[in-house]
Amino acid sequence: MEEVLHINVQSALEKQQQGKARLVDIRDPQSFALAHPTNAFHLTDHTLTQFIQEADYEEPVMVMCYHGISSVGAAQYLLNQGFEEVYTVDGGFEAWKREQLPVESVE
Repeated sequence: MEEVLHINVQSALEKQQQGKARLVDIRDPQSFALAHPTNAFHLTDHTLTQFIQEADYEEPVMVMCYHGISSVGAAQYLLNQGFEEVYTVDGGFEAWKREQLPVESVE
């Protein structure tokens, strides 16, 4: 697959909870620390190597940013690295919060 797919927050939560996809959050460290989707991986320049080393390239990846714009570029990058199925989460973390989906913070 060579095209970034789109997914809404409800479907992203379902896929994550069913273990059918990995959710990554690309927002800045301060925003991630304050609140992020439960069990999301914080994907940054510093954690990218770890993420790629641990990755199952066949497992779908869902990329979340603030509003669903920056995640498109990050999702395309992951596709270019060989990931087979990559989604951008439409509306980003703002939509996730608006829908009152599960969040956690870094303590």
